Amino acid sequence: MSWLRPAPFVLDIEVGDEHIDALGHANNVAYVGWLEQCAWAHSRSLGLSIDDYRRLDRAMAVVRHEIDYLAAAYRGDRLQLGTWIVESDGRFSMGRHFQLRRPADGATLLRARTRFACIELSSGRPRRMPAEFVERYGQALVAD
Repeated sequence: MSWLRPAPFVLDIEVGDEHIDALGHANNVAYVGWLEQCAWAHSRSLGLSIDDYRRLDRAMAVVRHEIDYLAAAYRGDRLQLGTWIVESDGRFSMGRHFQLRRPADGATLLRARTRFACIELSSGRPRRMPAEFVERYGQALVAD
């Protein structure tokens, strides 16, 4: 079992009852929630919290998700979700990749890509990334 890229930021997840759908496995909506949780946790680890976003009147808003669901997760599964920042133009946009693994059997359950655009929180309009975003997200940038 290996990561798609070296040195991911990793969020540990345990699949709970709240994630399970009528088919008996984790619902696709749960996976999207995990992507968001992982991205936020990574941002906080880089020194950018929601309070910083509000102070700067800027946010990185999701423009597009591409998700490949490769295998199902089940109640009680312990998972690891890794993320990498793989692109940033240093002005308006940024991209992340994700990989969800189940260490117990080495399976990759999901691969995803998310594109973000920088917006001004007060207006919702596209704006340039502030220097703090460029610096903090830039330090985590890995080759695609």
